Amino acid sequence: MDKDLISKKELLDLTGISYGQLYRWKRKKLIPEEWFIRKSTFTGQETFFPKQTILARIHNIINMKDDLSLDDLAGKLSDTSAINGMTLTAAEVGERNIVSSMTLSRFGALSEIGGQYSFDELVHLFAVDYLLGLGELSLEEAELLFQTLNEKVRKFEGKSWDLFFIRKMGMTSFIMAHSPTELVFDEGVRLVAKLSLGDLIEQLKGKLS
Repeated sequence: MDKDLISKKELLDLTGISYGQLYRWKRKKLIPEEWFIRKSTFTGQETFFPKQTILARIHNIINMKDDLSLDDLAGKLSDTSAINGMTLTAAEVGERNIVSSMTLSRFGALSEIGGQYSFDELVHLFAVDYLLGLGELSLEEAELLFQTLNEKVRKFEGKSWDLFFIRKMGMTSFIMAHSPTELVFDEGVRLVAKLSLGDLIEQLKGKLS
């Protein structure tokens, strides 16, 4: 099964939430309908979710639900305007544990302008830090990724994008495309990781709220 997806059973086991909670949050629009993906398996039809996005959303719901009603929480989670205009200092990035101190010290100086990080810059730092945390990305590759994001993301003019991290014969490449999209590679290409802007934003919400 696609490693970017998680089954409903796996989701409930991993997060500890109940079937009833999941579908109540769906009815309250805390979890979008389109995240419930029906697929055929050898046991019949099963429900899957975009893995990183749903895990980040459930984390955010659990952390915020004691302070807000479900209706208010649904509005907060669906509204990205507040965080899109957010800027943070290096100290605030560290205090909120948005990225590791190593990522901030190595790449932060290349990003910060006027003492503040823009939201786009935070996304770029978070993407680099996430892949470094997987243990699949060297520091040299991280520099290439950071350069790619800073130089190429403006071509998407505010639209969602996917980033594909691939290797072929020891050579690393990063490919960006409008989201949602699926790329097909030849047998000599290994897809190391795929990142989506929507997933990154969802994971950042909990740290920026």
